[in-house]
Amino acid sequence: MSMLGKRANLPVACLPLLAALVPKHHDVTLVDENVEEIDFDRLARADMVCVTGMSIQGRRLREILVEVRKRGVLTVVGGAMATVEPEELDGLADIIFVGEADETFPQFLREWELGKHRSRYVQAERTDMTTLPAPRLDLLKSQHYMFGSMQISRGCPFTCEFCDIIVTFGRKPRLKSSKQVMAELQAYYDAGIKIVFVVDDNLIGNKKAIKPILRDMIQWQEEHAYALTLFTEASLDLAEDDELMRLMGQAGFQSVFIGIESPNEESLRETKKLQNVRERAGTLLERVHRIQSSGLDVWCGMIVGFDSDKPSVFRELPRFLADARIANALIGLLHAIPTTPLYDRLKKEGRLNDDDDSAAFGTNVAPLGMSREDLRKGFVEITGKTYTADAYFERVDALFIDGNFKFAVHQLEYWRHHRGAWVKSFIENYIMFFVLAGRLVSSVEDRALRTKYRSQLFRAFRTRRFEPQLLFTYAVKTAMHYHYASISDALAAAGDGPLPQAVRSFSRAPGREAA
Repeated sequence: MSMLGKRANLPVACLPLLAALVPKHHDVTLVDENVEEIDFDRLARADMVCVTGMSIQGRRLREILVEVRKRGVLTVVGGAMATVEPEELDGLADIIFVGEADETFPQFLREWELGKHRSRYVQAERTDMTTLPAPRLDLLKSQHYMFGSMQISRGCPFTCEFCDIIVTFGRKPRLKSSKQVMAELQAYYDAGIKIVFVVDDNLIGNKKAIKPILRDMIQWQEEHAYALTLFTEASLDLAEDDELMRLMGQAGFQSVFIGIESPNEESLRETKKLQNVRERAGTLLERVHRIQSSGLDVWCGMIVGFDSDKPSVFRELPRFLADARIANALIGLLHAIPTTPLYDRLKKEGRLNDDDDSAAFGTNVAPLGMSREDLRKGFVEITGKTYTADAYFERVDALFIDGNFKFAVHQLEYWRHHRGAWVKSFIENYIMFFVLAGRLVSSVEDRALRTKYRSQLFRAFRTRRFEPQLLFTYAVKTAMHYHYASISDALAAAGDGPLPQAVRSFSRAPGREAA
């Protein structure tokens, strides 16, 4: 982050949306502890303090609620943890929201003004996404974030056993209108934000419905000289729809995060990740390569610790990532989130670790195919092996150098007819590449890493020097290795002690943090 002059990757998407649901006669302030310290004395002057967070942030969430209540302020809590583990917040807040709150939050505010509010709100029906107001982006400190975050849809049609999305948002994807999406793109453009993460847990959950929106996004991008770079999350069946891949590339999407989860098909079937084992669609590798061939860079989530996993998975997973040419993989231990089918099954089987064991072994799941000690050891080793500089850059170069990968958005016919826009993009990306490359070779303290980064950046420049948009992406991937290496070092340094909290629990994808 410091190399890029930022404090956090992206804002919590629900904050500006909740602010937009507040009547205009109230003053609203957004505080994100990722980018600023909490001033509790200032909070004490508020009529109400509303807090949200995920289970992985539970300790800090509870600390904040306790500190605010000490000051006699009305406290409200909602979000992911309040939905899946409401009992963990008992007695810490005056009002709790379970599930979606797009209707119940405004209801509560009306009742609060009348002095008739309740202590618990549960929304009876799923939110109609077309009724949502535009998020209050003006209240965010956007200058501190690398990306913007926006949501187009909620829900996923699949039945993955470990995932809480279908519990929280349902299996029927619900989408905003095209008009809403264009308004939000315009708002990010007006705010000067150039990269936007579409945080949907599965953007293509309803393929038929998303295609018209993508076509309108293409038109918006053409009218604004492709001012926004987009990336998102999708399921692997994206590879089965050529039109959808083409539309995403034309709409400005450069990367897509896919929950591959495991190279072990038995594990995928066990966890009901059936969309990843469709024989007629090809192998996992074939589908990943098909998406890459369409001009979309693939990131992925991988999990170890399924019942069908044996110690051999720690050899198979790095080999799969190398063959798939996926540089950016979020590897996590299987974790049973309350309310999920996995949690219910393991609870019945008596296979949930207590809090002390969860901290010691990095997960609340007691594995079947190996001991808890072997799972923890294998996880630490596989993370270290996957993110050695040599292994990481072999995967990067297999796609971007040897594979001559090209982003679909940079190959569009549009640029042939808008030379001025192309030259502007050309120059801007050259500047960003050299600035970031300069920071990498001067700021990284580890001499061996500095030398490796210098060598990699020079090789990229030598082979792709006339493609500055791709060069900047390469520089970003180089900087990301520094991040992954830091995680690997932290895991190795933990020894036999508790694993660092940031890597202890599996989060389905980066977007979950924003959702």
